[in-house]
Order: sequence, then structure tokens, then C-alpha cells
Amino acid sequence: MTLNPDTSAPDLSGKVALVAGATRGAGRAIAVQLGAAGATVYVTGRTTRERRSEYNRAETIEDTADLVTAAGGTGIAVPTDHLEPDQVRALAERIDAEQGRVDVLVNDVWGGERLFEFDKPVWEHDLDNGLRLMRLGVATHAITSHFVLPLLVRRPGGLVIEMTDGTSAYNGTRYRNSYFYDLVKNSVLRMAFVLAHELKPHGGTAVALSPGWMRSEMMLDTLGVTEDTWRDALTEVPHFCISESPAYVGRAVAALAGDADVARWNGESVSSGQLAQEYGFTDLDGSRPDCWRYLVEVEETGKPADASGYR
Repeated sequence: MTLNPDTSAPDLSGKVALVAGATRGAGRAIAVQLGAAGATVYVTGRTTRERRSEYNRAETIEDTADLVTAAGGTGIAVPTDHLEPDQVRALAERIDAEQGRVDVLVNDVWGGERLFEFDKPVWEHDLDNGLRLMRLGVATHAITSHFVLPLLVRRPGGLVIEMTDGTSAYNGTRYRNSYFYDLVKNSVLRMAFVLAHELKPHGGTAVALSPGWMRSEMMLDTLGVTEDTWRDALTEVPHFCISESPAYVGRAVAALAGDADVARWNGESVSSGQLAQEYGFTDLDGSRPDCWRYLVEVEETGKPADASGYR
């Protein structure tokens, strides 16, 4: 694949970011793109080179930190279970001691891909998995904000990005996969709205951000393709033509972090495709996928898969 440099990348030199949940997927790509813009990026997660989470995958937070540094930033890996308040408190204390502040917090903790059951009503869905899903996708964000935001409000201009799936406009009228999944992803949208009100008096901004159909490591493995060969999956899954690399939403975060007027987005729900049009960045192949508009105008209307005009 021919990769296009991001000519619109901001200069984030001197900025301190925390990407909570940066082992793989969007979190890893966000951390790397912040690093590519020059930021110091703390990356957290449960899988390290010594110990794996229940995902039992090879990606580690140390690898993410190395990628951040290789991209031009400073990557710092801190093993953290964001369901454990004492661990998150220790994380905040370490960042305070080393940096004295946080400029950007990306709440990306999730960990629920293997817990929710598509299209099963609440009475058929495994209850333990559903409740764990809610703790992983909601409680982790609340715990992280509780301990980290005191560092972010120390000076005006702080930015919180709540990562979710779907914009408020899209999710507001659609059933999202299952009772528990729907509740989690919509709760995160509301978190950004609430934080916008709480941060505004301190000169801070909170935004909910959704990628589109993202080619995460797990998605590529599920479809039996790689980032270089992802189009081979179109025979089986035609609408995958609108998919985007994780770097795309990473560039969206970097663009927001570098926007001196980011407060105009306070409390808003935005997508990677929407922000690409606003800030001018592209995906790795030079395109600008607009997944959520495509899903409404093409997939939901029963039209044949065709991303022309949508990327």
C-alpha cells in the first residue's frame, strides 16, 4: 500500500497526552499520531510484554510506546487496569510528578469485543458478560476522568476526547447491536456532553469522537486479511469498502489537539470522516472515508456497495 504523509498534521511539541486504553486499535493509532505531531504520550492498558489480558493477543503497551517514540514523540507505557481506582490514582500521581499537567486525555478504554452478543435481547444475553461490558466501557472512563482531570484543568486549553462507536445523530434513532452495547456507547456520548459543562469554566473542552468501520487488528484477523490486503474481504463483506485504518481517527485526534479554537466543538459528537473534511487530513491511502454518511445513504437504503463519493 502506498502511504500518504499527513501534510495537515499539527505541531504538538510540548503537549502532554494520556491515551487510556492504547494497547491496540484506535487507542494505539491515536497515541502514534499524537507522537507523530511531537507530543509526549502516556499509554496505558493491561497487556504488557510480561502479562496478557483476557484478550490473549500479542499487542502490548510497550510496543505502542515504542511506536510513539519512533513516530517522533515520546512514548511512556504505564500498565494500568482502569477499573482499579488505586492504579489510576497512581497513574495520575506519576504524570503529575513527571509533567505537572495533562493537556489531552483520550478515554479509549473498551475491552468488550468478546462480551456482547449481536441482536440478542437483554433476557437472552449473558448477564455477567453484559454487566462486565458496562463496567469496562463506562466505569473505566469515569474512574479515569475522576483522577486525571485535576491535572487537565490546571490551565486553560485542556481537551478530553471520549471515544465511542457512532455519533449522537446516528445512535439516537438506531438500535446498536445489543442492550448492553447500546447503553455503553450512548453513555460515552453523554459523558462528553456532561464533561463539556464541567470543563467549560476551566477553559477545557470535551468531545465525543467515533471512528467509522475501523480496520483494527482484531477486525483484520476476523476477516482473514491484513492492512495491505483488506480489499480481499470485499467479496465476503462488500460494504467493507467504506472501512478506514485506525490511523484515520488518530489523525482526527491530533487535529483536534492542535486546534487553537477547539472549544467550538465543546460537547459535540463528531466522527473521523466529519473532521477530515474540516481539518483536511486523510487516511493512510490519501482518501477521506465518510462511513456514517455512507451507512445511512447506501447500506441502509439497500444500494449495492460502492464507496464512490464517500472516500
